[in-house]
Amino acid sequence: MDIAEFEETLRSGESSTVEFKRCGGNPEPDTYETVCSFANHAGGSIFLGVKDDGTVIGVPEKSALSIERNIANVTGQSQSFSPTLVVETERFQYDGKTVIRVWVPPTSSVFRYKGQVWDRVADTDKRIDGEMQIVQMYIRKQNIFTEQRIYPGLSVADLEPRLIERIRSMAGNKTPGHPWVHMEDMALLRSARLYARDYSSHTEGMTLAAGLLLGKDDVIADLLPAYKTDAVVRRDDRDRYDDRLIVRTNLIDSYDLLAEFMRKALPDRFHAESDMAVSPRDWIVRELVSNILVHREYSSPIPAQITITNDGIETRNASRPAFEGEIDLGNFTPVPKNPVIADVFAQIGLAEELGSGVRNLVKYTKIYSGGEPAFKDGLVFTAFVPIDGQENAAAVMDSDGTGEMTIDEAIEYLLTERDAITISQIARLANADARAVRRKIAGRVKQGELVALGHTRNRRYMRSAESPAS
Repeated sequence: MDIAEFEETLRSGESSTVEFKRCGGNPEPDTYETVCSFANHAGGSIFLGVKDDGTVIGVPEKSALSIERNIANVTGQSQSFSPTLVVETERFQYDGKTVIRVWVPPTSSVFRYKGQVWDRVADTDKRIDGEMQIVQMYIRKQNIFTEQRIYPGLSVADLEPRLIERIRSMAGNKTPGHPWVHMEDMALLRSARLYARDYSSHTEGMTLAAGLLLGKDDVIADLLPAYKTDAVVRRDDRDRYDDRLIVRTNLIDSYDLLAEFMRKALPDRFHAESDMAVSPRDWIVRELVSNILVHREYSSPIPAQITITNDGIETRNASRPAFEGEIDLGNFTPVPKNPVIADVFAQIGLAEELGSGVRNLVKYTKIYSGGEPAFKDGLVFTAFVPIDGQENAAAVMDSDGTGEMTIDEAIEYLLTERDAITISQIARLANADARAVRRKIAGRVKQGELVALGHTRNRRYMRSAESPAS
């Protein structure tokens, strides 16, 4: 394991997918309770030789091999685990001490350890006794990846040939020499895991992922009648919308349509990285659109939504959550919803590897608006990226056309967009010190051009009724 990643895990602490355990000569029974709870939840890592507070004490080096063998034996014994479970162990050194990482993969089965079902709730293992709770766990875990559902009646004739050629070309452009470039269509589909075999039912064929990524529109409508993505801009007309786009086509074309719709609605601001111009807006659009298409529970009839307002961008899509509530970005372990679709998007350059997209979104949101995105998971996954109106527009030039706005120009611009404005909004747009903005605002209030609203903490400013511009 990468030491920097391990140190970040120690700082973040235990969670729904991370557990620290002391360990002497052999793992204690509660280690296997955690293995069971991880297998029944979303998978995770158990670090043996670490105290609950993150202090690394290590395991006895002479016992390390025995510990690993014990874990393999217990998880593979039917009298201990039902069904038996395959986990991975990894031994590494940290500060001269031996640590063993036990990785439990996410699964579609419900496991029992010595006849007892365990589940993971936040950073604790919970014993599940109620029959209804166990039934709900089965429901939650069945068909864990909906995208892998096989449709024997779905054939290559139901797919768009141009889309197969397009992903072949995009993969080659992203990675010169990519194997898809020279593959025949069926070989490509098998390589991308869009043609699969179910070894339990002895069926094989195209999957739902194949239909969603490459299918013709009428085929997708037959597979998922409720499928659509609804994007709206709601700035001036808060009750209805200023602009709207409803998309029901394949995921590749959907990405293009939704990204273009969002770029048209959002001001741009270029930013230099390594002497190259980078668009934070385009990165934000890329991550939000790929997320709403890739990490979505397609068995749900709930439509995906993108809403752009003066305050920010909100996306909503159906989810099959590993946990519910606000996501702590400092202690976040991403769980794939549709790993096949995600991999295709990554291969053709429309998405990052799992977890990287969130980091990019955090980075470029800070650059774009100075804020941070917020995520909430549940039956509906919600993401919100603050944009604070259009004050980031690089296209908005000052009177000299330099792109640098004075405080007065920023005030006037913002007051054309909204009734009341704040010190922070003005400072961000003018790239000015907040104290300088306060002095300027105080002068305009004293002259009767502006009036202050609210208390100090939430103070806003608007034009006075006597102001010439009102």
